[in-house]
Amino acid sequence: MPPVDFDLSDDQVALQAAARDLLDDRSGHDQVRAHMASGAAYDEALWRAMAEQGWLGIVVPEAMGGIGLGWVEAAVLLEEVGRHTAPVPFLPSLLATSVLADLGAPEETAVERLASGEAIGCVAWAKRPGELAVEGSGGERRLSGRLGPVEGAAVADVAVVVADDGVYLVDLGDIGRPPAEPAMDLTRVLSWLTLERTPARLVGGDELATTVLDRGAVGVSAEMLGGAGRVLEMASAYAKERVQFGQPIGSFQAVKHRCADMVVDVEGMRSATWYAAWALSAGAPDTSIAASTAKVWCSEAARRVMASGLQVHGGIGFTWEHDLHLYMKRSQYDWSNYGDAAFHRERLSGLLRERIAEGAGVF
Repeated sequence: MPPVDFDLSDDQVALQAAARDLLDDRSGHDQVRAHMASGAAYDEALWRAMAEQGWLGIVVPEAMGGIGLGWVEAAVLLEEVGRHTAPVPFLPSLLATSVLADLGAPEETAVERLASGEAIGCVAWAKRPGELAVEGSGGERRLSGRLGPVEGAAVADVAVVVADDGVYLVDLGDIGRPPAEPAMDLTRVLSWLTLERTPARLVGGDELATTVLDRGAVGVSAEMLGGAGRVLEMASAYAKERVQFGQPIGSFQAVKHRCADMVVDVEGMRSATWYAAWALSAGAPDTSIAASTAKVWCSEAARRVMASGLQVHGGIGFTWEHDLHLYMKRSQYDWSNYGDAAFHRERLSGLLRERIAEGAGVF
C-alpha cells in the first residue's frame, strides 16, 4: 500500500468546516425532529441549500455543471451528512449523478439537472443472482423484479439499476415512483422498487457495475464514520456529566474501556474510509480492495460503536427524546447497504486471489 497523508488539505478542511456550519444550522436536533414530525419524504429546504453550495455536483466535471472535485471531498461531505443524520437522499443521488457524468455528452442535460438539485437520483442493486429478469437485446431492455429497500426511490427521477449483466437506467419520472415504505429510520425515505417488464436502457457492463459498487461502499462508509464519530462524542460527554456513587461514570474502568474501544474503532474507520476515497479519486489499481476493506471495517466498527454508545448512556439511550436512537437506526441500514461485511469479505478474498495468481503481493 503506498503511503497516504491522512490529513486533509487546507481546502478540504475549509470544505468540512463550511459543511458542518450548514448542517449545524439546517440539520440540527430541532430541524431533524421537525422533519420527522412532518412526515415529508425529505427536507426540501436543506436539499436546496446543499444544491446552492454545489454539493450535488461535487464530483461532476465543471463542463457538465459540477464543481469538478473528487471522492475525498465527497467523503468529507458524506461524513458530515452522517454526523447530522441529514434527512436527504444525498448519497444515492450523488452516485446516480456520477454514473451519468461518466457516460459523457449523451447524458449532459440529465447530469446538469441532478447537479443543480432540480432532479434526484437513486441506486437499486440486484443482490442475488436471478433477482432481476432481463428481456431484450441491444441498448433497450425490459426489467422485472423487486429490489430494495432503495433509498430515495420515492422521490427520484432516475434510477441506476445494477444487475447481473450490467448497469441500467430507469426513468422513474416516466414509469412512476414507488411509494415510501414504513421504516424505523424516519430520517430516510425507503422504497421497494418493483419492476414489471419496465423499459430500461443498458449503459454499462461489469466495469461500470464495479465502479458503482466501489463508490457506494466508500460513500456509505463515510456516512457511517460521521455517525459513529458523533456517537463517540455524545458518549464521552455523557460519561463526564452523569454521576453515580458520587463521581462521574467516566471515572469507572468499564466505561473508560468502552470509550477507548470506540476511539480505536472510529479512527480505524477514518483511515480506511479516507484511503479508499483517495484511491477512488486517484484511480488506484487497488481501489476495489480499498473500498471493500473500508466497508468491512466500517460496517462492523459502527455496530460496535453504537452498542458501546448505548451501554454508556444506559436507559436514556433508549428514549425517543435522545438522539442516539437516530444514529443506531440509520447505521442499521448502512451496515447492509452496498454489500454487508460478509459480502465484502468474500469479494476481498476473490480480489486477493487474483493478485496472488498474477504474482503480485497481497500488500
